[in-house]
Amino acid sequence: MKAREMNRDWIATARTLSEALPYLQRYTGAIVVVKFGGNAMGDDDAMAEFARDIVLMRQVGLNPVVVHGGGPMINDLLGRLGIQSEFVRGKRVTDKATVEVVEMVLTGLVNKRIVQAIMDQGGRAVGLSGKDDALMVCEPDDPELGFVGRPARMNVQVLHDLFKAGIIPVVAPVGTGMNPNETFNVNGDTAAGAIAGALRADRLLLLTDVSGVKNAAGEVVTELTPEDVRRMTQEGVIAGGMIPKTETALAAIEQGVRGVVIVDGRVPNACLLELFTEHGSGSLIRAAHRAPLNGRA
Repeated sequence: MKAREMNRDWIATARTLSEALPYLQRYTGAIVVVKFGGNAMGDDDAMAEFARDIVLMRQVGLNPVVVHGGGPMINDLLGRLGIQSEFVRGKRVTDKATVEVVEMVLTGLVNKRIVQAIMDQGGRAVGLSGKDDALMVCEPDDPELGFVGRPARMNVQVLHDLFKAGIIPVVAPVGTGMNPNETFNVNGDTAAGAIAGALRADRLLLLTDVSGVKNAAGEVVTELTPEDVRRMTQEGVIAGGMIPKTETALAAIEQGVRGVVIVDGRVPNACLLELFTEHGSGSLIRAAHRAPLNGRA
């Protein structure tokens, strides 16, 4: 009885793999930028599962780029160092001392942890920041906020070079400035959107701790156009922390990204569900004129 049950599981697994074939073929050579953050970053098992999915994506012919955040780790170290934070209109002022901590945590701790997790799953990964090879040159987002940057000039050649070598780039959202010796902290979603736009990526996946964009009835909307997003924002349906994510999505689409998906990163194998199944995962935002890549796109 147990053997028969196991055989049924194998059959179901084989069927799933077979059904994924058209999507594996469509995404061969595609560039997929994944913004990784949220609770999964602090959980070893979730980190390992995420890394396994990224390695699988590379193994089947995709070119994934991981862009990560690290807010909780930054807050923890600032507290331990006794560095007080000042806020303007709800946003942290990033002075010189704070941006040094940000760079240390993101490029030295979080970035290398993700690189190691990918390598532990049999992949090849290299960690870098927006400062490397002038990948992300920034200007101040708001002078009152200090060293908080907005990407102004992108140089993604280093990412293409890593793709050719079969290496997965893992990018910390720290950029250089227009002036010598400037360092800017960049919002992780903003950095991922800028990188996806500069690469003209096929997909930008924004992993979050929510199930997606919800309508007025509280139901997740699986597909939206930019016009839908603007209307729902004006109506107040899209509000709070979802606004910057949808703004990132719209900016990326305007730069040529084929589709942006706000994905619930708490769902096991969320990236694979989005890319390699007909129904996808989360809320897909794409221009109405773009041709489909998978069953729902």
